[in-house]
Amino acid sequence: MSLNDLQDALGVKFRDTSLLEQALTHSSFLNEHPGEDLADYERLEFLGDAILEFVTGEMLFRRFPELDEGELTRLRSALVRTEALAELARTVNLGEYLRMGRGEVRNGGRGRVSTLCRAFEAVVGAVYIDLGIEAVRELVIPRLTALQHRVIQDALNKDARTRLQEWSQAELDVAPSFEVISVTGPDHDRQYLVEVRLNGIAIANGTGKTIRAAGKEGAATALRSLEVGGIDIERLRRPRD
Repeated sequence: MSLNDLQDALGVKFRDTSLLEQALTHSSFLNEHPGEDLADYERLEFLGDAILEFVTGEMLFRRFPELDEGELTRLRSALVRTEALAELARTVNLGEYLRMGRGEVRNGGRGRVSTLCRAFEAVVGAVYIDLGIEAVRELVIPRLTALQHRVIQDALNKDARTRLQEWSQAELDVAPSFEVISVTGPDHDRQYLVEVRLNGIAIANGTGKTIRAAGKEGAATALRSLEVGGIDIERLRRPRD
């Protein structure tokens, strides 16, 4: 599959196609081609992630003047979450264009949700460097608009526990656990303290009159911390000794 085909699908014409090639290069491909002067998509992914956050936030800010900061943050998170970006990647068959090591391909890398998300972010980063922010808007906003109604409605309907579970399973391949730490108060007015853990690491606490309510509050606190970078995700990826 040619780069021209992908550019047609994206609706973008690169001036420097080497940036697009880099955005399509998985680290496993470099491992199998050690003598070649190549770079993988990770730096472009880093940039694209930031650009997507900005463009999506700007779009929501203009479209929903009645929403407050918390609601806007929640909707932006729904639109740029891993699963949503992977879905955008699938609309242009991005996985088929990725340069990957043979082992990664055999293990289903072309269809892996996290890989598709990161590759799409890398493409956005490449578009920004080569063509600027307006080209990114033209690439991203129509696609986000197509997802907007369903994705946003899903986000509004899902509670924090569900959203945290979806995030942790996509990013870490584990489910969060909720452990009751203490129970205080008389029988008619119980107060539960619940600790939220990922990979055995405590990331947030929540309180409530029921265990479920406390868990929801703890999950919401964890999601807010994740959104502002208050939790070391790489630490969560590492298994505990």
